[in-house]
Amino acid sequence: MKNNNNKVLLKVENLEQYFKLGRKVLKAVDDVNFDVYKGEVFGLVGESGCGKTTTGRAIIRLYDITGGSVYFDGTRISAGIRRYKQAIKDAKKLNRQEIKQFKLEYKDRVRNGGNRKQEKIILNDLIIQSNEKLITVIKENIELIKSAKYDHENCDEEYAKAEMKKVDDHFLPLLEQETNSAKQAKLNKKYEEQLKIASKARIINKIQMIFQDPIASLDPRMTVRDIIAEGLIIRGIKDKEYIDEQVYKILDLVGLVPEHATRYPHEFSGGQRQRIGVARAVILNPELIIADEPISALDVSIQAQIINLLSDLSDKMGLTTIFIAHDLAVVKYFSDRIAVMYYGKIVELAPTDELFKHPLHPYTKSLLSAIPLPDPYFEKSRTRITYNPLIDHEISDEKPKMREITPGHFVYCNSKEFKKYKKEVQHIYHVE
Repeated sequence: MKNNNNKVLLKVENLEQYFKLGRKVLKAVDDVNFDVYKGEVFGLVGESGCGKTTTGRAIIRLYDITGGSVYFDGTRISAGIRRYKQAIKDAKKLNRQEIKQFKLEYKDRVRNGGNRKQEKIILNDLIIQSNEKLITVIKENIELIKSAKYDHENCDEEYAKAEMKKVDDHFLPLLEQETNSAKQAKLNKKYEEQLKIASKARIINKIQMIFQDPIASLDPRMTVRDIIAEGLIIRGIKDKEYIDEQVYKILDLVGLVPEHATRYPHEFSGGQRQRIGVARAVILNPELIIADEPISALDVSIQAQIINLLSDLSDKMGLTTIFIAHDLAVVKYFSDRIAVMYYGKIVELAPTDELFKHPLHPYTKSLLSAIPLPDPYFEKSRTRITYNPLIDHEISDEKPKMREITPGHFVYCNSKEFKKYKKEVQHIYHVE
């Protein structure tokens, strides 16, 4: 892996993103959990409609998530409250069932000769205990809802305050030490400028997204210079010379030239437009890039250029990347770890080499079997594995969950399947 430490930069916990379709609910992302380590490339693969893009958009807060939490560098930047509301509903339902059962038991004991007065006292005590449990659950989840709403709404404000404090800590001692009035005035002006920029800082700016469609994601009425500089302007930077300097620097970094700055998106090829999208994302010096199928709309030769560009930028800028794609061969080349999504859930997560050598989930095997190879003899005999959830899984009343089969290799399965995968892995390693 490219990262040299185990620092978790992004943590996704029980992420849920539901959409209402009339009376129905579409569970686009359902109970997704994963960590992204600083400096790594985390691949997210799966068929169209499995929830990859929705996951990326939920992380960067283009959607208000339905449930779960997203933590960036230890700060909760997004929180949903569905799980807490559901916990309250479940507790109320359980309370009603318990009270109904207590009353039935009370009637049975009285009917069988029990003392009505004593049995009534016992019944009331049981009802009180059940109600107290319900009140405790409601209070706990109301607090969790308040905390989630506060973090979701105020994480940027808290981040801005922290950035302003950094500016104060840096400039105030310098202002106190400076005795020259002219230098002090100049320093004070710079301090006010930096303080204003810090007041507009947003933690979400540390996460940027490269969108799938390089045409639709660029405003056709804006020049390349304006598109790339927009993030700096929003942050409150007004120095045109500084903005131009940064724009030209980034253009050079992504393989374009300063003359391109005055042109419009329609004047470029698909690969060049995607480079503009990359430039717009990295000019704010983010820590995390979400690349949403950045090469799917490009020719094969251009795809290689964009992949190499992203790889170079990761090394030069120390970026962490979530790479969303269909092409498993590209993901294998570019990613350190891969998560496979199916129907809104992650079904397998493992280091890249491990996943390709020893896929365990039937859906992962199906995906890998579909990869074409430039070998006509192999292609003639290649057998495509078809995934059928009704046939390919062990029947059990137990709800599946992510389980660790080998260190770092997780599979979505129930207990029966877990034992099966364990045996399969033991056999593989024993043979090898």
